[in-house]
Amino acid sequence: MSWLDGRERWVYPALAYALLAISATAAALLGVPAAPPEWPFPPWQSVPWPVLVLLAAVWLAAVPWLYPRRDRRRALVVTHYLVLLALAAALSFRSTAFVVFASIGYPLAIAMLPARLIMAGVTLTALVNVTTQSAPGARATLLTVIAGVALPLVLAGWYVSAEHDKRRRLVTRLRAAMDENADLNARLLDQARRAGVLDERHRVAGEIHDTLAQDLVALIGQLDAASRAGRDDVRGRHLDRASELARRGLTETRRSVSALRPEPLEEARLPDAIGHLARSWADTAGVELRYEVTGQPVPLSADVEKVLFRVTQESLANVAKHAGATRTALTLSYTDELVLLDIRDDGTGFAPQERTDGFGLDGMRRRVRGVGGTLEIESEPGRGTTVATAVPALPGHGER
Repeated sequence: MSWLDGRERWVYPALAYALLAISATAAALLGVPAAPPEWPFPPWQSVPWPVLVLLAAVWLAAVPWLYPRRDRRRALVVTHYLVLLALAAALSFRSTAFVVFASIGYPLAIAMLPARLIMAGVTLTALVNVTTQSAPGARATLLTVIAGVALPLVLAGWYVSAEHDKRRRLVTRLRAAMDENADLNARLLDQARRAGVLDERHRVAGEIHDTLAQDLVALIGQLDAASRAGRDDVRGRHLDRASELARRGLTETRRSVSALRPEPLEEARLPDAIGHLARSWADTAGVELRYEVTGQPVPLSADVEKVLFRVTQESLANVAKHAGATRTALTLSYTDELVLLDIRDDGTGFAPQERTDGFGLDGMRRRVRGVGGTLEIESEPGRGTTVATAVPALPGHGER
């Protein structure tokens, strides 16, 4: 940072007073001749030059006040500059020693005037300095020549300053847009982070609901059945089944936390994994189940197969817990663009439009929407339930 920053309002008038003092001292030592007949300031021709010096000193006192207001009071600043330049010209015509003081017009033009008038101020200062030092007879010709150069310079300065202002405003708008974009980007990153955390929570909740919770329900059922069994062999069968459910639940929970595919999908194709799940469920729930696969099975993406498997798992669990059904039908259909999964039961049914507190239905819908599919539930009290799922047949990377 320059030492001048913050001190300009005092530096410029101090420089002007210094030049004025030097010029006045030089004029006093050299002597001030009488003004020539063609002197261009007749009203001031009889004014003593010390009075003009005093007027210039008083006029300079307004610079510290005007400098911080130069952008808000441009007309006042321009008027003040022109009067100061006129005083400098009047003194310079009295004595060439005051050309030193007139040169203050250069820094003041840059510091005080609007950008588009800086070149005009510099040109006027140059005119004062040159014309006051020329011979009296040559001043008219000299002014004509200088004007021919000065006018294009002023116009060029106006154009360059206008382009500079446009670029400055553009840079200001770009900086504001960059700041706004940075703030927006920070908000989007925060929202993405929160959305990621929320999605992970939903994923873990869904996985726990589909694995550990379902196995715990079945485990409790097997333990209850074992406690009611009258024969040792029947009790042992239920306890063996409970032990198997506990081990499977632990394995699936670990896989869910690690975001792995369900174990049946690692070991078999989707139709076989669903078939194995259906048979195991039918044996545990004691409900007749008919399973059918239509179309030509093809390998699907891991996410699609996982969703279909979890929907099947959740739907069958709901049938066992709530439907009181005696028959269930499960159909997996492959078409060119879609894979359809339909699960029907003849249970008690329910009113799908009524809001429920459970996680299962919302979890199934969220899973299916996550792979671009749809899930519809058709049910009426006493008329059973149908869960119809349709997902895109996104291909996998190869046969298992």
